[in-house]
Amino acid sequence: MVTRSDLPVGTQACQATHAALDFALAHPDVVAGWHHSSNVLVLLAVPDEPSLHRLADRVATDGLRAVAFREPDLDGGLTAVALEPAAWRHVSRLPLALRTREEVNGDD
Repeated sequence: MVTRSDLPVGTQACQATHAALDFALAHPDVVAGWHHSSNVLVLLAVPDEPSLHRLADRVATDGLRAVAFREPDLDGGLTAVALEPAAWRHVSRLPLALRTREEVNGDD
């Protein structure tokens, strides 16, 4: 799953969970295969909504399955995307989500 780091960490977690559950409902065969073969989850982040749109567009262009989640309470903004495991190349360099500003900036 990929969410936006410009959202509060609690919101990031909720939005990614929404996307994951929607993906499971939309693609139960993919989820069953993933669960059987690896069962590994990774929660990553992009900086903002335009970055998340670009990622979703690249994944769709490559014909990979993804489910985007739009939060009604945030004016329908795109807040998270769940991707099939084959999309790993698109996200392999993204940072982990749920990091605080101090962690991102290297402050201790």
